[in-house]
Amino acid sequence: MSEHAEPHLFVILGATGDLTKRKLLPAVEGLHRHKQLGEGSLVIGTGRRADVDDVAFRAWATDAFPKNPGFSERLKYVALPETPEGYRALATRLEQIERERGLPGNRAFYLALPPAAFPRAIEGLGQAGLNRSRGFSRLVIEKPFGSDLETAVDLNRQLHRHFDESQVYRIDHYLGKETVQNLLVFRFANQVFESLWNRDRVESVEISVAESIGVEKRASYYDGIGATRDMVQNHLAQLLALVAMEVPSAYHADQVRFEKVKALRSVLPLDDRDVVLGQYGPSDGMAGYRQEPGVPKDSRTETFAAMRLSIENWRWQGVPFYLRTGKRMAKATSEIVVTFRRPPVCLFTSFDACQIHANVLRLTLQPNEGFQLFFDVKAPGEPMALRTLPLDFYYHEAFEELPTAYETLLLDVLTGDQTLFVHADEVETSWRLYTPLLEGNHPVHEYPAGSWGPSQADDLLFRRGHRWHSR
Repeated sequence: MSEHAEPHLFVILGATGDLTKRKLLPAVEGLHRHKQLGEGSLVIGTGRRADVDDVAFRAWATDAFPKNPGFSERLKYVALPETPEGYRALATRLEQIERERGLPGNRAFYLALPPAAFPRAIEGLGQAGLNRSRGFSRLVIEKPFGSDLETAVDLNRQLHRHFDESQVYRIDHYLGKETVQNLLVFRFANQVFESLWNRDRVESVEISVAESIGVEKRASYYDGIGATRDMVQNHLAQLLALVAMEVPSAYHADQVRFEKVKALRSVLPLDDRDVVLGQYGPSDGMAGYRQEPGVPKDSRTETFAAMRLSIENWRWQGVPFYLRTGKRMAKATSEIVVTFRRPPVCLFTSFDACQIHANVLRLTLQPNEGFQLFFDVKAPGEPMALRTLPLDFYYHEAFEELPTAYETLLLDVLTGDQTLFVHADEVETSWRLYTPLLEGNHPVHEYPAGSWGPSQADDLLFRRGHRWHSR
């Protein structure tokens, strides 16, 4: 990863929305504060509102970077009607700013827009010639990328009419977390772990992304989308690919993405018996999903999904991968848990100390990034007794303030590093796996808000002798 971006214009389409204020502007300001932005770089906000100017936009944005209010001087606003003329006017304005500031013509366009607006924006940018410039021209797209295989293929086709794949950055903020990035280092820079990373030593893999909040004020977006589209198809699929992928030939975007796609293509079609969907109901004073404002009283949208996947390749054949995500869970946590096989024979039978546990590796993405490796030791004293203890590492204890996921990913956009971004083939391969699930008629089980999901999700593991570690 490069540490310094060239001078550029960072253009946000839909700049007056919540995403811009909460994530994008703080991330760009953080890059500026850490001296990672090119000298003279500017943020250009665009939107349909014609009553907003530079002064109003800066006033609205200032509380997004309380540590550096002077950063607002780098912000400008351009009204952007959703018409061909509007995009041509934007192109003219960007060229004017670049001439006045002596900038080299590098531009990154961020679609901070509702998914339904992506096609119009892509078409508008392409027709106005904003897909090319004297420097680089890059396009960043937030999830969700399509709503099923057909829509994802259509969106990719439209994108590629105007932008080369090398210009497209499909962003998944989970991939910007230090622990996710460190997973590749953890595996491929430490022979002690990579040598164990296979069906001979691993009993099961669990990937959990649990949220303690409910649907909040997103009912209009979330209902009809559900947990599978919102989380499984993108976040969990990406984590699955990083855990399961083979060693790439080089730490380069093309090689890493190739191995991720290959891993996803090795996943067998989902068996209906290995899928559990749920929806949170009222409990302990918390509203159920159907009681949330804006949610239809008869909604069958799943707020929870758990499933068992099988990867049919040489490394992972026979090792179950368990995926789970849900809203209104007992606590917020994102973890990857690798359970290793137990010793084949207990050596300590004569000491009545044969409660040998499997070694477990827990990689925590949030809230406290780091990892724990659990192993058995002898407890002091007599008689012989074993205790399971962790060997652990946490980022906040070893390093100074970590960059946010968006800081990491935006710097990669500006320096042209696509390693942590999702390729067109990855999107389509993931949708090809999960679209049959969306087209099925699976029962949606109610679970109490504040719990760990429906009991059927526990049974999914119990019947194979496993259990969820994230509790």
